Amino acid sequence: IINNYVEGMQGAAMEKATPSGMHFRDSKRKVDYVLAYHYRKRLAQPPPGLDSPEHTRRAPSLALVSNGGTGKGCVEPQQHHIDGQRALEEWPGLPGVEVIELNPLDTLEEEKRLQREEFEHNLVEAGLEIEKDPENKSQGLSFVRIHAPWQVLSREAELLKIKMPTKKMYEITEEGGILKTLNEIWCKLTEPLQPQVPHQENTKMKNLSYPFSREKIHLYNIKDKDTFFDNATRSRIVREILKRTSTKARSSMGIGTLIANSVYDAAYPLHDGEYEGQNDDMNERKLLYREWARYGVFYKFQPIHLIRKYFGEKIGLYFAWLGLYTEFLIPSSVVGIIVFLYGCITIESDIPSKEMCDQRNAFTMCPLCDKFCDYWNLSSACATARASHLFDNPATVFFSIFMALWATMFLEQWKRLQMRLSYFWDLTGLEEEEEHPRPEYETKLLQKKLKNKNITTENPNGKEKLTWSDRMPGYAANFGLILFMIMLTFSAVFGVIVYRITTAAALSFSTNEATRANIRVTVTATAVIINLVVILILDEIYGAVAKWLTEIEIPKTEKTFEERLILKAFLLKFVNSYAPIFYVAFFKGRFVGRPGRYVYVFEGYRMEECAPGGCLMELCIQLSIIMLGKQLIQNNLFEIGIPKLKKLFRKLKDERTEPKEMDTNQAKDPQQWDLDYILEPFTGLTPEYMEMIIQFGFVTLFVASFPLAPLFALLNNIIEVRLDAKKFVTELRRPDTVRAKDIGIWYNILSGIGKLSVIINAFVIAVTSDFIPRLMYQYAYSQNGTMHGFINHTLSYFNVSHLKAGTQPQNSPFAQDVLFCRFKDYREPPWSPNQYEFSKQYWAVLSARLAFVILFQNLVMFLSVLVDWMIPDIPKDISQQIKKEKAVLVDFFLKEEHEKLKLIESFITHDRRKHKSGTKSGTKSRRSRAASFSQLSRSPRGSFTSFSSQHTVV
Repeated sequence: IINNYVEGMQGAAMEKATPSGMHFRDSKRKVDYVLAYHYRKRLAQPPPGLDSPEHTRRAPSLALVSNGGTGKGCVEPQQHHIDGQRALEEWPGLPGVEVIELNPLDTLEEEKRLQREEFEHNLVEAGLEIEKDPENKSQGLSFVRIHAPWQVLSREAELLKIKMPTKKMYEITEEGGILKTLNEIWCKLTEPLQPQVPHQENTKMKNLSYPFSREKIHLYNIKDKDTFFDNATRSRIVREILKRTSTKARSSMGIGTLIANSVYDAAYPLHDGEYEGQNDDMNERKLLYREWARYGVFYKFQPIHLIRKYFGEKIGLYFAWLGLYTEFLIPSSVVGIIVFLYGCITIESDIPSKEMCDQRNAFTMCPLCDKFCDYWNLSSACATARASHLFDNPATVFFSIFMALWATMFLEQWKRLQMRLSYFWDLTGLEEEEEHPRPEYETKLLQKKLKNKNITTENPNGKEKLTWSDRMPGYAANFGLILFMIMLTFSAVFGVIVYRITTAAALSFSTNEATRANIRVTVTATAVIINLVVILILDEIYGAVAKWLTEIEIPKTEKTFEERLILKAFLLKFVNSYAPIFYVAFFKGRFVGRPGRYVYVFEGYRMEECAPGGCLMELCIQLSIIMLGKQLIQNNLFEIGIPKLKKLFRKLKDERTEPKEMDTNQAKDPQQWDLDYILEPFTGLTPEYMEMIIQFGFVTLFVASFPLAPLFALLNNIIEVRLDAKKFVTELRRPDTVRAKDIGIWYNILSGIGKLSVIINAFVIAVTSDFIPRLMYQYAYSQNGTMHGFINHTLSYFNVSHLKAGTQPQNSPFAQDVLFCRFKDYREPPWSPNQYEFSKQYWAVLSARLAFVILFQNLVMFLSVLVDWMIPDIPKDISQQIKKEKAVLVDFFLKEEHEKLKLIESFITHDRRKHKSGTKSGTKSRRSRAASFSQLSRSPRGSFTSFSSQHTVV
């Protein structure tokens, strides 16, 4: 065990010997992990004479006393803490003990230094080897480099049950018949799209993996101890040791607590070198950059196995999921384009649109506002009606059913791919690892212990933990604030509604004819842009609020913290993103009233109505602008710009805080740990998943109103994959590898959105579109079974003399000629005994709408369940391989045991023969050989040249 503290020019000279910055100064031992911290030397001046060489030599035994605080001393290197005042009282004449007055800042810095020394001392005791830079400046940044030797790696791999490849290999049986032929054709066709990364030499063979065991070390395929555990596994093992290593100060447990208390600034594994450069030495990071993390290779498949090897299974699964989602968007985009083109082709033959645009059969419509709005012709809304047909046609019903089944197919295919990856990545049978408590949980627990110190009643179980009552304030704050945030979203939507109503009323006063003619377009476009800006602002606020709310809940583990954070953030962002769209789809135009009895807001403004062609066109505009705006601004500009700004800010901060001093130990070229420290720390996959899940909602929830949504999602994701890849490879510190066998709670959210999309699309078709009224008219009310007369059928009559006083149009040139105006609704005419009451047609159409919702929902749900049942979660070949692997594993170990028994029997038989000869030397020889064999078989670590391995044919 070596603890290197190298000083002066010797360290600088040795630093230059390893330009790669991936090893210790001896150029042999790998740097598996790095701890970074800022230090500041004492500002307090020593008493006169204390700076002499004599006192300098006695520096390790100084007792330090803070102003008004408890002193902590460092007596000899063992770091025993003593009280400075007690030292003066009890040992006033003790040689070598001096007292230095420290200001509060120095006291805090000294406490951090002592914690670092103790923590590093404990790391060395745990078997790790560390190397530090001398602190030559008055203040600055320093690094602790950590190396895990073979003994530590093998011990921890056994404790963590890390599966490692054995010497045994077995053949992977491929599916035969037509599937094999199709697969071969597909591989040949897609060969130019495959990334140029190293593959396994024999893809038909697989190493049998088994949890690492030192007793069975001869079974593993160990060619070189330094490379047997790859860099990702080595850093994972070191991270586990860092998590559980504790310090006495504040009873802190692990590196997480020390970083939270600013004892260390950061802890991270190193990247495998630079990702750019003309030098020939190729590393995995450079390979990932060339074949994956550039926009120039957007057409290539992702090297998923290399991503998993470099970043770990959790990140590998994210990119595998993102890749599959993007691939699945291709067929849905094609079908969406076909549906849109169908609308374009059939627009000329659409009879209701023709009737609306026909000037000869002009329908005089009732005024859109009181006083200042005149009667108007329905033919003036011709363009809106024709545009509505692009999205409101029978093909959209088919597309809604298709997208519901598409979502089911996608989730089923993901389960199959996840299982396939689990098999090849040796994740089958992965057990949940015991997680360490979060630093915040430990701090709260410590506060509780101190508070209850004087209470005589102790916990009968002997374990302190946070109870429901401890978390109650956090839960109450969560409930209240989440409710408040949801109400804030609804208030923002209501504010935009008020803006639309008031702006429409204000523009109607305009004397400009063009302004009055384009009121609806102006109001809709500006309102949607305001909605988008509000959504983007609230999204950022909600992300921070969700994190803070989760923190005050004090979850015990990181997994619990992450799940609760995801649920809160998703709830808030879901409501924020979709509330304006829900309003347009299901509420706008439903509570308007009728001429003569309109519903008013603020005693003068009428509730807004849908356009003559219906609200579906406006829903399409709202959905497209919000979706495209979020993708362009939030997912791309924010994702590129914010990390660069943070990096620049951190660099300027470091330059400002560090004094311009010459550091004799600093090499000219920055080392890898310097370069990685400048990068942005990895904060988790939640933001990446969140933006894709929200996009998945846009693609599935309201797809009946916007068939081109999958196409825009596809175009965004082609960029998103490379953007995320570039961020992980070039802009983020290397994340800790985390083993995970699935995507966790995100799958449940996706499944929930898929089921919700069926219900929402059913209501969009039934309530928002004119599909049901058209169907009812054609088959129930039309005289000749065509759509001729549909527009007249949907418009009700109103006697203009029944308008309320003061609401009639002022200075209208048509006032004398108009006796009846029309409005869109199913109501009795003025000459009916039940004038303006809902007509029979209204109730018939309403019944048909509800019947369609029930029929559509049950049909699609049934088809989804059928697809789910038909497609097995585990591919047949993978299921067979897993069974085969278990059988091979059993045979392999039985064979090993059989060889051992055979060897023992040969020893016993040989000794019996010697015993029959009756020679004493034979007896002694038997005993010595039996003892030596027993010793060998009981050896916990074994040997590469043990008898069992020699006698085993692998």
